[in-house]
Amino acid sequence: MGLGYPMKVLVTGGTSGLGLAMASALATVGATVALTGRSGRRASAVAAELPGAVSIEMDVRDESSVARAVDQAWSRLGGIDMLVNNAGIGMRTVNPRFMTHPQGFWEVPVDGFRAVIETNLTGYFLVAREVTPRMLAAGGGRIVNVSVSDSTMHRAGFVPYGPSRAGSESLSRIMAADLRDTGVTVNLLLPGGPTVTGMLPLDTVPEGRESLEPTVMGPPIVWLASADAVGVHDERIVAVEFEGWLRDRNGRR
Repeated sequence: MGLGYPMKVLVTGGTSGLGLAMASALATVGATVALTGRSGRRASAVAAELPGAVSIEMDVRDESSVARAVDQAWSRLGGIDMLVNNAGIGMRTVNPRFMTHPQGFWEVPVDGFRAVIETNLTGYFLVAREVTPRMLAAGGGRIVNVSVSDSTMHRAGFVPYGPSRAGSESLSRIMAADLRDTGVTVNLLLPGGPTVTGMLPLDTVPEGRESLEPTVMGPPIVWLASADAVGVHDERIVAVEFEGWLRDRNGRR
């Protein structure tokens, strides 16, 4: 089923994992997608596999890279109707054995801490900061910030990833408050459990607990891009619970 109308979407970190799953789902229903990655070559290769997609090199940690990439995306797409803030790095970048040999926060390398915070939190801010004025001038738009489960935000051994994601959730809620009644909506989307991406090695998923596929993000991101989601604002949507959430929501209307 297609969206039924043009939708131009910028997906950061769209070359793998959750970002690629969302970009694929959106492209499949007819959205024009610009996906970004720090490697322009990899982004180009991935975009070539999706119908109508374009690739843009972007380092979300760098203001000049973000400004240049957003300008390119706006120009190549003819505007941006939806921003999916997804680019992120995980605990493996600071502790490859974080699931089996967690480190205390005092053992975390300072450079590693800064890299995760700058990517997962500052990156969301920088991209949204660049896109939002354009959306306001255009009369509206949609921003979806990707997050993760609450457990990562207080679990031992999850500095700096947990704080980065807690910060991105707070950022998203404040963005929603700042943008209320402007025509630009802001919502949070998260998988709802351990997901098979490069951030989580398969052999570290606890026994008896199934891991989710990145494709779980497809139905809710497509819905958030649809006409049915016009005006939906400041919601926290858990992908694995999406169908039930949507039924409840429709029942309340």
